[in-house]
Amino acid sequence: MTSKYDEKESELGVVFKVSGPLVVAERMSGTKMFELVRVGFDRLVGEIIRLEGDNASIQVYEDTSGLTVGDPVVKTGKPLSVELGPGILDNIFDGIQRPLTQIFQIDGSVFVPRGVDVPCLDPTKQWEFIPAKLQLGQIVTGGDIIGQVFENNLFKQHKIMLPPKAQGRVTFLS
Repeated sequence: MTSKYDEKESELGVVFKVSGPLVVAERMSGTKMFELVRVGFDRLVGEIIRLEGDNASIQVYEDTSGLTVGDPVVKTGKPLSVELGPGILDNIFDGIQRPLTQIFQIDGSVFVPRGVDVPCLDPTKQWEFIPAKLQLGQIVTGGDIIGQVFENNLFKQHKIMLPPKAQGRVTFLS
C-alpha cells in the first residue's frame, strides 16, 4: 500500500509542538534555514525560520487546525521559491504562488483547501517561441535572452532567459 509519505525516514521530521501557525519539529538535522517543508498528513506548506540543535521552528502558511504532535514533516531540501515563466502574467495567485483559478476549477470553492498542491504554471500549455537573434556557435550564459513568447495583450513579449547557472554554445536555430 502506498501513501502520500513514501519518503525515506531520513527525509521525515516529527511535529513536536503546534502554536497557531508556528510548528516546532524534531529530527530535523540536515535541514537549512528557509527550507520548504510539508507539514502533517495534509502536507501543509511551511518554511523553516529557526534551527536549534535537532529542532526546527516552522512558519506554516496554511491553517494548522488538526495538526498534532507526532505528525510527519517532509524535508524537501529546497528553499521556498516561486516559478517564473510564460503564463505567470495570466494568473492570479495566493501568497505562496498557488493559482486560484485552477484551484477553484478543481475544488469549486472560493476557499483554498488545506494542503492543495497545484502547479503554478501549466506544464502542458504550448507557446509559440520566437528565437532571439543568435548565431550558430555563439556562447550563451545565464541571464542571456534566447527568445520570447506572446503572453497576453497587456504583456505582448515575455522574454525567455537562460537559467542563472546554465551556459553553452548555440548548436541549432529554428
